Amino acid sequence: MTKDKIKKVLILGSGGLQIGQAGEFDYSGSQAIKSLKEEGIKTILINPNIATVQTNKGLADKIYFLPVSFYFIKEVIKKEKPDGILLGFGGQTALNVGLELEDRGVYKKYGVEVLGTNTNTIRLTEDRKLFTEELKSIGVKIAKSKTANNIMQGKKIACEMGYPLMIRAAYSLGGFGSGIVQDEKQLVEKLKRQSM
Repeated sequence: MTKDKIKKVLILGSGGLQIGQAGEFDYSGSQAIKSLKEEGIKTILINPNIATVQTNKGLADKIYFLPVSFYFIKEVIKKEKPDGILLGFGGQTALNVGLELEDRGVYKKYGVEVLGTNTNTIRLTEDRKLFTEELKSIGVKIAKSKTANNIMQGKKIACEMGYPLMIRAAYSLGGFGSGIVQDEKQLVEKLKRQSM
């Protein structure tokens, strides 16, 4: 879609946050809204957090104080019929839901283009295994790593690699579940929190 054809853009905000959390998403999202408006593009924002700069009256053309979830975003897309959607200004929640919208055919059904960082790049950078494979394919040196999908696999990998280990969860909010483990007890505790 060319710039001239984009008249209305949906921006996914950062969702429910605590004070002091994810201010970078609020700031960058509010700057995105300002930039789009300077280009004459109508802005629609979904953000349930009323205590953000993004949701100040007069910034976005229309604000929906709704959860950043598949159902609500799909309904707003159906009603508003935006030409494009921006996923990169709402943190992990927006990225995850943005991928789900694509997987379930919403963008295709309503003719919505993902603007900015595309979904292929989001998948590549959010999935640790895919990201590792991509880095290897272009010759970037990386730390030794393996992927576990359950506690048993995690224990097996830990035996092969040895401790200490850095545990990183794919598709996690704010690094939740990530950290260093020194032994099997810590490993199992950390993996249980991953809901594997």
